[in-house]
Amino acid sequence: MTGYSMTIDGSAVLGGATFGVVNPATGEVFEQAPECSREQLDGAMESAHKAYRDWRSDEAARRRALHAAGDALFAAAGDLAPVLTSEQGKPLSDANMEAFGAGVWFKYFADLEVPREVIQDDDNAFVEVLRRPLGVVAAITPWNYPLILASWKIAPALLAGNTMVLKPSPYTPLATLKLGELLAGVLPPGVLNVVSGGDDLGQWMTSHPTPRKISFTGSVATGKHVAASAAPDLKRVTLELGGNDPAILLDDVDPAAIASKLFWGAFQNNGQVCSAIKRVYVPEALYDDVVEALAEQARAVKVGDGTVEGNQLGPINNRPQFERVSELVADALAGGARAVTGGKAVDGPGYFYEPTILAGSTDGTRIVDEEQFGPALPVIAYRDLDDALERANATHFGLSGSVWSADGDRAAEVATRLECGTAWANTHLALQPNQPFGGSKWSGIGVENGPWGYYGFTELQVLHRAKQ
Repeated sequence: MTGYSMTIDGSAVLGGATFGVVNPATGEVFEQAPECSREQLDGAMESAHKAYRDWRSDEAARRRALHAAGDALFAAAGDLAPVLTSEQGKPLSDANMEAFGAGVWFKYFADLEVPREVIQDDDNAFVEVLRRPLGVVAAITPWNYPLILASWKIAPALLAGNTMVLKPSPYTPLATLKLGELLAGVLPPGVLNVVSGGDDLGQWMTSHPTPRKISFTGSVATGKHVAASAAPDLKRVTLELGGNDPAILLDDVDPAAIASKLFWGAFQNNGQVCSAIKRVYVPEALYDDVVEALAEQARAVKVGDGTVEGNQLGPINNRPQFERVSELVADALAGGARAVTGGKAVDGPGYFYEPTILAGSTDGTRIVDEEQFGPALPVIAYRDLDDALERANATHFGLSGSVWSADGDRAAEVATRLECGTAWANTHLALQPNQPFGGSKWSGIGVENGPWGYYGFTELQVLHRAKQ
């Protein structure tokens, strides 16, 4: 019997069936999660719809509840972390930081100031632009950061006065189910419902008549399906999709000085970050030094079971992703690239893959042109900066990117020429709750975080009052 249940209308609900959850460090099923039925999803949607009436009417109560949710996450981080590590694979220290970080996001939105927008106040009229909640939000989260990416959706949506039905990835449902159980203790019944299941459940949610908004984080392919499913009902959508982030090094960088930041900008969470560095463009004169500096970082990293203290990178989360990374690296090697480090799976059980630095990579190969989402980094030489920028931008992706230089102003100027939602100068993966995050092109629609993310969970209403 599973020890995990869904949260519907504030109560623990078992599924009519269960599905297995795999520990990626062993490759074996270690737990069962509840499979939500259509009838249970209808119940969750109805619960959220009923709760919406009262929840939207008291902003002060919503802010108090979000503060309480943040406090609950801070207190429970140590309990949530082992669950997250078991299903996702990341080291316990990273899992603990993720759970704590989710609490930070709740606290931020609990205190977010939303200014009044008065656009006319004269003898003729008083005109104010109001931000009204949408209603029920259906949220679907991915397997790389289940808890913190859930908080990116829950906190602003609830602050705005919406209620929510949340579905985590079937690869990592357990910590999110525990999150639902935890927050049932601080939120009114129905305000946050957490259900679990496979792809069918996601399709049922996006086509369900109750939600007025879909907030989805995941792959480009699935995001397109979500948008198509939402379109007949004109549901609002926020889509945070894939990325193929370039990092462009300028000709004045010191490879040794930036190697650690560059490496972890690519390999954080074992490279399983939508906005991680996915390809590095380096001037020909610095190429060998940069490759060796990155290789030195890769050789020093400890890879292993996330429950073992000192391990810095865990396994790839799931077998399909493990096979994809393996396939892309093999294709690169067959095309003439060279694995300076790594290039193969780690012997033994689980989905472990050696941190891989690929030299001799070129644009036009799959691992450069596609999103690998794993611990393999191609390094590409360039002669002309304008050409490097053109190649970096020649992609359907547009999530983020970075430029590195000894001159911060120069790095910032070049970074503005990147076609992406976030352009970093001399850093990467610098994310924070007050900073909007989203992509251009196929990397998404809309943004999350900050007041801009909050606005995405609202609709405008003009209140125009004549003065006679």
